[in-house]
Amino acid sequence: MKPQKKPAELQQAVRALQPYFVRAALFSVCASLLVLAPGGYMLEVYGRVVNSRSHLTLAMLTLLVLAAYCLMEVLEWARAEIMYQAGQELDRKMRDRVFGAIFESSLRRMPGASVQPLNDFRSVREFLYSPPLLALMEAPVSLVILGLMFAISPVLGWSAVVGAMVQVFVGWLNERNTQPPLVAANRCSIAAQQYAQGSLRNAQVIESMGMLRDVHRRWMGKQREFLELQALASDRAGTYHAVTRFLQVTMGSLLLGLGAWLLLNNQLNGGAGMMIVGSILGGRVLAPLVQLVTQWRVVINARDAWQRLESLLDAIAPKPDTMALPPPKGLLQVESLVAVPPGGGPAILKNVAFSLAPGEVLAVAGPSASGKTTLARLMVGLWPAASGKVRLDGADMFTWDKSELGPHIGYLPQDVELLEGTVAENIARFGEVWPAKVKAAALAVDLHAFIMSLPLGYDSPVGREGGMLSGGQRQRIALARALYGDPVLVVLDEPNSSLDEAGDAALSSAILDLKARGTTFVVMTHRTSVLAVADKLLVLNDGVMQAFGPRDEVLAALNKASAQAAAQARKTQHGVVAEAA
Repeated sequence: MKPQKKPAELQQAVRALQPYFVRAALFSVCASLLVLAPGGYMLEVYGRVVNSRSHLTLAMLTLLVLAAYCLMEVLEWARAEIMYQAGQELDRKMRDRVFGAIFESSLRRMPGASVQPLNDFRSVREFLYSPPLLALMEAPVSLVILGLMFAISPVLGWSAVVGAMVQVFVGWLNERNTQPPLVAANRCSIAAQQYAQGSLRNAQVIESMGMLRDVHRRWMGKQREFLELQALASDRAGTYHAVTRFLQVTMGSLLLGLGAWLLLNNQLNGGAGMMIVGSILGGRVLAPLVQLVTQWRVVINARDAWQRLESLLDAIAPKPDTMALPPPKGLLQVESLVAVPPGGGPAILKNVAFSLAPGEVLAVAGPSASGKTTLARLMVGLWPAASGKVRLDGADMFTWDKSELGPHIGYLPQDVELLEGTVAENIARFGEVWPAKVKAAALAVDLHAFIMSLPLGYDSPVGREGGMLSGGQRQRIALARALYGDPVLVVLDEPNSSLDEAGDAALSSAILDLKARGTTFVVMTHRTSVLAVADKLLVLNDGVMQAFGPRDEVLAALNKASAQAAAQARKTQHGVVAEAA
């Protein structure tokens, strides 16, 4: 016997909302039954008031039906409020999980990684209190009404059933003909939005090299395709909406005429008034179906959003709870490390292994595409290793809870990113701003004087993505952020690529200062200025360790190898010249 498949996360979260659904369904049933009040009012007016000519009876019946209307509106409001609370409960349970999955997919550079799942989650949440779902809750009352119609006349009952089946058929046609263009339109909309966001991020390059016209033309092509598909889906949905409304209006008149025919043939139970009641009840039988058909686009959008969201959550498993570990001391061990790009591909790092004691400084050198940036990402636990481990004080860096480990780690990526906020908030990593620690980090990279020259000092905004600062200023603020709080391990990827001579000197001074306090440093660099403060040197070439050891020994070995290679080249050249002579 096959084990039952565990329900998906999103499905489990929605199932947990069952108490909300039950209460809302009960309110829906009560409110829908009160819809019968106008028919009852009409019968009583014709049967009692007209015959008795009693003003008091008319007044009391009117008050009763008004009270029924008021109660119906209160119940419908309460039902909508309950389902809104259900949406908020779903948001509370799943928002962190969805945000974490989006963040993780971006870290892994998964195809299509974007903020679209947030929009999908909003669509799913809002569907819980949307008209189509609320209409679906009224379906049980439609069965009660159908039973009343059969009691009036089986012919009227079966006519209502046929009408309902025709409406279902129209809904099926609506689904079959509008789903493909709607799905394609949603896909094109997401692609156009992502393309526009990428263009805005590269606005300076686009403007400086005159690429705007071509970029705009390409975006317009994506946007035009989206609009055409959306228009096609809208036209088809509009057609079926018109057919649905026509059927609903026609059904009321047909049932009225059919009731009159039955009355003339003495086949209508309850007398002449029942032909009008049957017409009203027939319209109520079809009301939920009409609501579903007319709002079918909402249903399709919610379903597609659900499927995309479930795919993301299935691909990104929730992180398991881990045991809290003591604060690290800075012992770094890299064990037979092999790394491949997210999604697979040829290995970027191949059997890299070394260790650093607390307080040691390692400089990592090598040509472009040698694997330095990948090594940096693995050493701060951003990427998983294909094989091997990166350990800090014996614990796996990748599986260590980042909220627990993060305060002890400093990281400066090659592409510096600042978040919108103040200088102090960026340096303090958007946690609680401790002025003394922020100032100490700024002083460590010789940034305090510049910050104080800003109009608001440490409270000055950096702008979106740090756009109000120069490249060197952004890099130094990001460097101060990496050194904030005296971390035990700092990994710097090309930290001096945008620094001037003074910035270089400040960086070397900061490394020496924190090294004296036991901080372990790993610095990826092309420039030789950092070598002066390094204890060890690692040379990478095509992902392979070419050399590793104490700085002076590695430099001497490299210089010796270079001299031997030069001598061999000269010898070969002389031999070629002699042979030619």
